[in-house]
Amino acid sequence: MFIDLVVVHAEAGAGGSGVASFRREKFYPMGGPDGGDGGRGGDVIVRADANLATLLDFTYRDKWIAERGQHGSGNNKTGRSAETLILPVPPGTTVRVQGEEALLGEVLSHGDELVVAKGGRGGKGNAFFATATHQSPREWQPGEDGELRTLELELKLIADVGLVGQPNAGKSTLLSVISAARPKIADYPFTTLKPNLGVVALSDHRTFVVADIPGIIEGAHEGKGLGLQFLRHIERTRLLAFLIPIDAMDWQAEFDQLRHEVLQYSPELAAKPFCVVFTKLDLLGEDYIPEIDARGAFGLFCISAPARTGLDALKAAWWTKLLAMRKSAAVDASAESADDGLGAPIVDPADRGTAPTGDAER
Repeated sequence: MFIDLVVVHAEAGAGGSGVASFRREKFYPMGGPDGGDGGRGGDVIVRADANLATLLDFTYRDKWIAERGQHGSGNNKTGRSAETLILPVPPGTTVRVQGEEALLGEVLSHGDELVVAKGGRGGKGNAFFATATHQSPREWQPGEDGELRTLELELKLIADVGLVGQPNAGKSTLLSVISAARPKIADYPFTTLKPNLGVVALSDHRTFVVADIPGIIEGAHEGKGLGLQFLRHIERTRLLAFLIPIDAMDWQAEFDQLRHEVLQYSPELAAKPFCVVFTKLDLLGEDYIPEIDARGAFGLFCISAPARTGLDALKAAWWTKLLAMRKSAAVDASAESADDGLGAPIVDPADRGTAPTGDAER
């Protein structure tokens, strides 16, 4: 089961208390204070694990409590600090405190860690308070409580190319043909109920990741259909591919609707580089390039996934664009992401102009 949003309660461990103790040994009549400090409570951290692909485990257990530190003891012995409690999550998980807008942080790559609740500091024993004028202190400190937080963990898949289209646009079929992914494919709408990732392999060990999300319908940004629930999974993609079936009633209207839904959901997402891919070319039985106003697109492509037509040109164009974005990001070290400054202009569907002159591939 694919779970991408959970709420968990994380409680860091409390610190151990210091102790009031005095050295009492033979031949040491003036032993003095020897109370040790308490140990530190355990932190709670979120760690990215590439072996995970869902937050399912957190639906079975929603309360995570770290151990407390041990108390100090005599002979200046400090209590043992508690071990860190690790919450393994898939890469791409964001963390925020429930009820707050700002992110606490995110883990994007395998091994990334984020402290979500800090353990309490251990208390001081009476040996800490000894001075030349206060040689027999009886003061000691209790350990501090650890942080207690209710967290929202949200998974956003990380991919290079995001496939966007209405139900039955051919997204899952395309993903199954160009990668080893095996998404569910059927002849009814909303077959895809969870996002799917596929790794596309080219020659010379070149690879990139493609994400297929459930179909986008009108009003998806307002919560209609499954769009709003899964649109976040294409937020981290580098570029978008708008899929339009060749047998659509109105190609322009369908493209404008998809662009509008993406723009309403996130202007930053709409600013990413994009292309238009016409699918199901085999239904026509002939080569055909539809006329469409898609200003800002880096290409128009016509494909048939079942017939394997036009796929090589499409994959090559995706790779060329991704490579250019990676090189640009390497040159501009101050850029926050590979696609900063490279996004296509956001065009209002009502503002019509001349059609793009980009190459169309069959």
